[in-house]
Formats: sequence, C-alpha cells, structure tokens
Amino acid sequence: MEFRPCIDLHDGKVKQIVGSTLGHTDQEVVENFISEYDSNYYAKMFAQDKLTGGHVIMLGGGNEEAALSALAAYPRGLQVGGGITADNAEKYIDAGASHVIVTSYIFHDGKLDTERLEKLVTTVGKEHLVIDLSCRMRDGKWFVVTDKWTKFSDFEVNAESIAYIEEFCDELLIHAVDVEGKKGGMQESLVRDLAEWTSIPTTYAGGVRSLNDLEKFKQIADGKLHVTIGSALSIFGGDLNYSDVVNYCRKGEIQ
Repeated sequence: MEFRPCIDLHDGKVKQIVGSTLGHTDQEVVENFISEYDSNYYAKMFAQDKLTGGHVIMLGGGNEEAALSALAAYPRGLQVGGGITADNAEKYIDAGASHVIVTSYIFHDGKLDTERLEKLVTTVGKEHLVIDLSCRMRDGKWFVVTDKWTKFSDFEVNAESIAYIEEFCDELLIHAVDVEGKKGGMQESLVRDLAEWTSIPTTYAGGVRSLNDLEKFKQIADGKLHVTIGSALSIFGGDLNYSDVVNYCRKGEIQ
C-alpha cells in the first residue's frame, strides 16, 4: 500500500473541494480549503518525500499553467488529469507527467467509447495511461459517473468490466464519489470490491480521515490498493498529520 498524494487545481489555485458539488448550475461549489501556496510548492514537497504516483487534477479551465508548473517541479513523479484528450495528452507527457488520467473523454453520452480509448493508447502508450473509474452506487451496483461526477454512465464497475479496462491502461484511479471530500469515512464496500476485482496498481480516494481509517483501509484491502487523502490532511487544512500518513504508509504501523 502506497500513499499517493494529490494536487487539486480550481481557478488556478490549489484547493480541496467536495467534488460532487462541481458542475452544477443550481448550487455553489463547496470549498474545504484554499491554499496560500501554489502547485509548485506541493510538487516539491512530494518530490522531497519521494512520493510517486500522485495526481494533479485540473478542475475546469484556467488550471493548465499551474499543472505544468507542478510537473516541471517533479518530472515523472506526478500524473495529470482533467480535460485530457488524445489531442493534448502527449503535451503533458512531454511536460513531465508520468501518466495522463482520463474519464469523461472516454466515457461520453453515457457509454465507453473504445475508439477514443484506443486512440489515447496509440498516442501516449498504455504505460502512460490511468483510467479514472470514479463511481457511485445505483440499485446496489457501482457505475462510473462523468462530467464532474454529474452524470451516470451505463458502465458498471465489476470484476468483468475491470478485467476488460485493465487491458488498456497502466493504473486505475477510483474516487468514491458519495464520500469524497466529506471527511466522513471511506466507502468500505467499494474498497473491499476493488481489492477483489483489480489486478493492476489501483488508487482509492474518498473519506479516509485518520490513521485508524488508514489501518482499517489496509486490512479491508489486504494491502492491495493504494490510497490518496485530500481534505483530511494537515497540508490541506485538515486534522490528519501529513508526515504521520507518509510514515505509516512506509512502515505499515502507527508510530
């Protein structure tokens, strides 16, 4: 189990946002934290702590400059997502991203577009591609949600679909949308399912808020999944000490 850090960008600034409030015209975006530091600062911190596989997510427009700054500060140490297409993916790899992360580009009109997916693989290579299968439960099943998590796709996340999608990518990133950003605990049933279904490096995001949560996560996932933490972390205004998380994930025990 590795700790995979995150840098979420909104309006050019590093923020922590309740992701399920994005993309709605009838409600305001809920911001948990707005940093006084820029993306470059966090990228250098993660480089110093030798944390790999972290992700820079561009939440809407106006974030490209900040994303490129982070990639320049930690070449090949960060993945980048948010508005990635086959037309711009190569630019981010050339700028220093280890991987590009995609969801809405390959899931549009509620369906998986294999033509777009194959084009991405041809453009940057499977080894540079992370597929984001962020999902919500409906009728007792997990479904990928797209367009800033506002729309259900018809893509059910299960053992069969994950085995299929893994053929196209190097890693998976999966946000538990209903708990992400709320610091209310993880979605344990999803963690359990993902540990059983996935066979490539997979990062879970959503609701982890304490070292005890981390320990429970490790037990439920049997150490098979990586974890990212946002709003709960001290570096993003939360109560969970960043250094304690780094040390726990390195040593596997609470100090």
